[in-house]
Amino acid sequence: MMGDLWRKLTGTERPAGDAVPLTAGEVRAALLALNGPGVPYSVRNASPGEKADLVAECSISRVGVRLRTRMRLIPDRHEVRVLHERWENRSSGQADRQYGRGHAPTVYRQWGTQQDPEGRTQRVEVFRFDTREMTDPLRDAVVGAGWTWRGVLFKL
Repeated sequence: MMGDLWRKLTGTERPAGDAVPLTAGEVRAALLALNGPGVPYSVRNASPGEKADLVAECSISRVGVRLRTRMRLIPDRHEVRVLHERWENRSSGQADRQYGRGHAPTVYRQWGTQQDPEGRTQRVEVFRFDTREMTDPLRDAVVGAGWTWRGVLFKL
């Protein structure tokens, strides 16, 4: 029971019990293959200072958010340890920028107004970004390769 709660809080997901794990090189290739036109994020090899093997990044300037997912491949356990980070610019007077880490699916929205055919003003959503647009394809590539996607909060 506690293990299930912890997995839910960290976003950890395991492959099906009969899944045959791919090699670390194949998992890396599957993650890098997610790059492409129309994808709101990029996956790249990590620099030495990032303490990871791969990094996925996404910057949504329209809502002042930057997301980064650092991934470390653990071949002997068929596991990818994942640390999600986010930076948000806040317009309130409290702080210029807010930092967070860990699994926290969020939907960022912007609203505007428009008139309906009868001339009444109504509120409409003009922009929407769900962080799962980045994390779900990453996780699905790892789990589909027969590896565990393990969310962590501190150390990869």
